[in-house]
Amino acid sequence: MSHTEPIYRTTPARTAKMMAIMCGVCIAGGILFFAFWDYWISMPPGNQMTGPAAPPAVATGKTIPVTLRFVESSDFRTLAFNALPGQEGHNPDIQANVGDKVTFDVTNGGISFHSFGVTPATEGFGSILAGTEIGSASNPLKPNESGKSEFIPTSEGTFYYICTVPGHRELGMEGKIIVGPKAAAPTAAAPTGVKHDFNLDFVESSDFRTLAFNALPNEQGHNPDVTVKSGDSVTIKSTNNGVSFHSFGIVTNPDDPSSVVWNSAIGSATKPLKPHESGQVTFTAGAPGTYYYICTVPGHAALGMKGSFIVE
Repeated sequence: MSHTEPIYRTTPARTAKMMAIMCGVCIAGGILFFAFWDYWISMPPGNQMTGPAAPPAVATGKTIPVTLRFVESSDFRTLAFNALPGQEGHNPDIQANVGDKVTFDVTNGGISFHSFGVTPATEGFGSILAGTEIGSASNPLKPNESGKSEFIPTSEGTFYYICTVPGHRELGMEGKIIVGPKAAAPTAAAPTGVKHDFNLDFVESSDFRTLAFNALPNEQGHNPDVTVKSGDSVTIKSTNNGVSFHSFGIVTNPDDPSSVVWNSAIGSATKPLKPHESGQVTFTAGAPGTYYYICTVPGHAALGMKGSFIVE
């Protein structure tokens, strides 16, 4: 049986209505996207989606430097740090308190490949704490290569520094970090009357993959350490010399932009300095300790906008 009249699945009027709706949705989406353009360009590539922030580690101001060296027995059946079993200095225990900063300077003194990290796990090579890694199993330290990392414990207990190459911990590359309770917090001194002025300007690499203050890595003036005394008056002046948006603050935890202290903020993530804008803030340095100055736009400190602010 055949039809002599065409069969319409819809009508021209309905088609036109549907097209009008689709165009309206596209226009509305475009308006929303460009309305938030400043936000999109303020975020570095790969950092638009972030997980929950790590719990803040409140620094005590005490730094514990630790030098470690991967060593191996001649038959490679025994691995260790600094010295083989039975020798002085073998896998030294590290004593620290909550809030202390343990800094690691690690060198591969063996002929194999090794990598480093701190973990609360009593066995295996997982659960490595962020910021403590030096290399990885897939990108280890080659013989004679070295690296640095740090660990600020936020809780009491026993942690372990290990080689994170599978099997190396079991062969002996494991040491303990024994963390006690936090010591009494230092208190801020009365105002000293001493005044300091610092310029900390935002700079960016051309591909926006490296951010910094004053100068890029390996250039003179890169992320300078700032040292003052408790009770000193500090004025920070910042100019945005980049093409993105930035904001400033002194924080207790460089991974937590919300941990700003002493009303030291210049702008904020929601109200940052635009390109070529400047700002300044004056505050009194608080309790002695190691703090950090960072860009408080999420992700920017991780790309290099971070320096040490030390209060003595």
